[in-house]
Amino acid sequence: MNTPQPNSATPTHQRRAASAQPSPVQAAAVSPLESDIIAVGERMLGAIRAIVHAVEVPAAGPVALAHALKVDKVLASRVLKATRAEDPIASLYAMPGPEPLRTLVRSAARAGVNVERVAAAQDAIDAFETLIDAQVGDRSVLDAILSSWIPEARSEFELRRKQAAFKANSQLKGVQVDALFAACILHPSVGGDLIDIVWMHGMRGLQRVRPGVKVKFASRRVSAEPAARKALDIDLQPIVPERPPLIREFCTDPLPSIDLSINGDSVRYTLGGSSFGAGSAVDLVFADVNLAEVKRFGVKKGWFFFAEASIPAKHLQFDLLVHEDLFPGQHPGLKIHDTSFEGIADVFDPRRELDELDLSETVRPLGKGGSLRSAAAPAAMHVVARIMQAMRWNPAHYRAFRVGIDYPIYGSQVSLTFQKPAGTD
Repeated sequence: MNTPQPNSATPTHQRRAASAQPSPVQAAAVSPLESDIIAVGERMLGAIRAIVHAVEVPAAGPVALAHALKVDKVLASRVLKATRAEDPIASLYAMPGPEPLRTLVRSAARAGVNVERVAAAQDAIDAFETLIDAQVGDRSVLDAILSSWIPEARSEFELRRKQAAFKANSQLKGVQVDALFAACILHPSVGGDLIDIVWMHGMRGLQRVRPGVKVKFASRRVSAEPAARKALDIDLQPIVPERPPLIREFCTDPLPSIDLSINGDSVRYTLGGSSFGAGSAVDLVFADVNLAEVKRFGVKKGWFFFAEASIPAKHLQFDLLVHEDLFPGQHPGLKIHDTSFEGIADVFDPRRELDELDLSETVRPLGKGGSLRSAAAPAAMHVVARIMQAMRWNPAHYRAFRVGIDYPIYGSQVSLTFQKPAGTD
């Protein structure tokens, strides 16, 4: 499920400002389709705004407009939101589809709005429909284009699509989980040249959606340096198939059956039993300790530590706790990769740039010794405290960072990265 390994900037999204009369430099940079979209947006904004302003209502707001035109309140609310936008792209993104708009305009005509305004609105709606059907393909594709230009719309657009993808994937794969949560704790090894890594993996509300489904997950790393991996449990005992490293007090009671196998640098788990449905949901938490796991010096480009969305999930939470002596002055960057074609990504390999997903997720600093409280994964902070106690590490000496993703894309790799400082070995 999650993996350490030996950076990078959080993706940002900014849309080029569109104006009614772009300068020659702006005009040269705008594609024909973008130009058409802006023109239709300006036309729609002006025409529908004129309709709304012509309707006599006793008070502002969607309820009054809906009552005056005898239309649905949701339609009235969407129209008002669209006409209040100053930017034609933002207005077009908020605008209802052609048919609901035609309903609104017909109602406006019956309410006495003059013929010229009604005709202008009908022509604008026809142009909007032509843009959708003939130039873009459908409204969903248009929304994808528009959202890439509107930072505030980006997250809403992504969330809706990711939620739909979760529903489909969980049914196709036959398994889902309410929350995947992972914490990676980085500590200087004895001697100071290497880094100890403790991985905590948790699943809240793991269930088979349909019978006969195999549920599997793993802890692994990409690189085998500086030596073969020797994973231990938090009591520093070797992890063996007969004793999965479950932290029992945070797991469902009775303890779910877990089959474990070790394959090179991977520790792989399979959920036992055959129960399915909401009543079968279980919570699992396990951890592995990897002493002297990663080189602290002498790496080529940097370090990355990642979590995998290996099960369709409603939420993924990835916390990184970094000892104060490691990566001073650096905040981790964020990269998200599609692993469906090439598998787990080395984020510093330029060949994997094509697999990067352009999403609006961010890294949130939690401060030094910061709280790991979480509504999605309330057990996470207590599990980390239990691990810190077992390892005899002081939480006050760690900087904490979090990536929280609603409906993570199934099969994606979420990596937090540190760059090798310039001028170092």
